[in-house]
Amino acid sequence: MQFLISLLAYIVAIGVLVTAHEFGHFIVARRLGIKVLRFSIGFGKPLYIWRRKRDETEYVLSVLPLGGYVKMLDEREGEVPAAELPKAFNRQPIWKRSAVVVAGPGFNFLFAILAYWIVFMAGVAGVKPLVGDVQPGTAAALAGFEPRDEILAVGGKETRSWDTAQLALFQAVLNEHQVQVAVRTAEGESRQLTLSVDDSFKLTEPGMLLKGLGLSEWDPPLPPVIGQLDPAGTATAAGLRSGDRILSVDGKPVESWQALVKLLRGSPGKTFALGIERDGQPLGITLHVGSVQGDNGPIGHIGAGPKIPADFYDSLRVEERYNPPAAFWQGLASTAGMSWLTLDALWNMLLGKVSWHNLSGPIDIAQYAGYAAQSGLVVFLQFLAFVSISLGVLNLLPIPVLDGGHLLYFAVESVKGSPLSERAEALGQRVGLTLLLLLVGFAIYNDLVRAFS
Repeated sequence: MQFLISLLAYIVAIGVLVTAHEFGHFIVARRLGIKVLRFSIGFGKPLYIWRRKRDETEYVLSVLPLGGYVKMLDEREGEVPAAELPKAFNRQPIWKRSAVVVAGPGFNFLFAILAYWIVFMAGVAGVKPLVGDVQPGTAAALAGFEPRDEILAVGGKETRSWDTAQLALFQAVLNEHQVQVAVRTAEGESRQLTLSVDDSFKLTEPGMLLKGLGLSEWDPPLPPVIGQLDPAGTATAAGLRSGDRILSVDGKPVESWQALVKLLRGSPGKTFALGIERDGQPLGITLHVGSVQGDNGPIGHIGAGPKIPADFYDSLRVEERYNPPAAFWQGLASTAGMSWLTLDALWNMLLGKVSWHNLSGPIDIAQYAGYAAQSGLVVFLQFLAFVSISLGVLNLLPIPVLDGGHLLYFAVESVKGSPLSERAEALGQRVGLTLLLLLVGFAIYNDLVRAFS
């Protein structure tokens, strides 16, 4: 079921974003007097073709919904009647051709602004950036971070949630060796801390940012009360029931669910005497700890989950919500910031300062699409905005076969005073296609490594 949800969400996402991109090319070409022969969503055999009265364009829905194209009148693709030569793309001045090419990525950015605008009006939910355990000897410990510190700003950028805090930390470690972080202690005191960054490449490995800095998210102590039980688990076999409170293990008091989990995970195969409270009455139970295989060997497992009070996490939740004008400016700022971060990360990948393992291919994107779709419309719109920005930035890279490659050709043409030869363009296309296939291949390799690791 999860596979089908991810696949459907991926098709919807790609369909929406490709439509926005190709509509940009289409509408600007039409406005500038260029004849558009076909506007297709998808590739391959057409499923549906529609043409409006007195309209020169065919609108097509094709069998493979993972792309699209706009076909314009062009002498390089066939003979053009003399009367229609002024409408041919190749006969247009450089500024018109450039405008048509830029419009595709431009509409991806416009879509992201619109999506973020809706998101910020609806409200973006998050978790307060409260620091949990600080690992001794790490950059965070040396900077003076303490448990329960709330991160207020990174490099002068306000951080209202862990999502914004991690994004700001990621951007800061790309270019700074000394990262300034403003925090507020549990007692309400404001402090300015300095994180010293030595190895940005290691920190940008997937999942390594907080761990590499020595930080973790605050996990408030849960009451050690049994919630869900696996019928096949050792907790059920021992006679534990939902609602039982664990008071002690081998006579030692249990402070929290997290402390209990830490003890049991490190004790596969062992047997403990539990002191519990059930319906207000103390009881003693003998519990044998089962085991499951972890990355570094067997891990203790009893098949039980905690009972979480309904309002337990309310104090950690935050929400960013704005009125329409303020939400628009937030959307504009988020799109600009994310665009720059994407470009900055790509540049630093080339410099060897950012791990290439951050590249994601269609498998990862489909998984994220599925998770986002199941999380609700607001989260799915955030996902669409992020992918739309990525598509916009990547398409503007000066690689032949991409929009940025066409702009590179136009720049050369403006300097030399004439278009590149067909041979030079064909060579550039082959080089660009090779680079693109290598990039996509590496991204898919990353997807497979993550899927099977």
